[in-house]
Amino acid sequence: MATHKLRPSRDQIGLRVAHDVSERATCGRRKVGCLLVNERGHHIATGYNGVPSGWPHCPDERACPGLNAESGSKLDECYAIHAEQNALLQCADVYKIHTCYVTVSPCVHCVKLLLNTSCSRIVTSSTYDMRAKELWEQGGRAWVVL
Repeated sequence: MATHKLRPSRDQIGLRVAHDVSERATCGRRKVGCLLVNERGHHIATGYNGVPSGWPHCPDERACPGLNAESGSKLDECYAIHAEQNALLQCADVYKIHTCYVTVSPCVHCVKLLLNTSCSRIVTSSTYDMRAKELWEQGGRAWVVL
């Protein structure tokens, strides 16, 4: 009799896809990936953080002023567009979003954007910003850390 491995959960697969997408990031500070799925678990958009389209990649081609800032500081000096923001730009219908998988939990600004969609769950590997988590949960939505 054959022994079968347990199938990974949808959340585990979603985070794996987000991690794979993060490899495309063009930000020198951190690589972040995002996957948006609908209620059936179908992939509807992906995004990664990085400089605007057509700009020199940081730091390989040109370092942005925020490159060496500590995590969470001087965010206005970083030229990167967040992974969640890029995924939302790629999403044909933000009212079909059920779950947002993101390798690093969203900042407050990205949570505000996601609150204006039908997204009911954020699944992440870690919580980066407790204010963002509190804001998300205030809206009665689920925040899952795997």
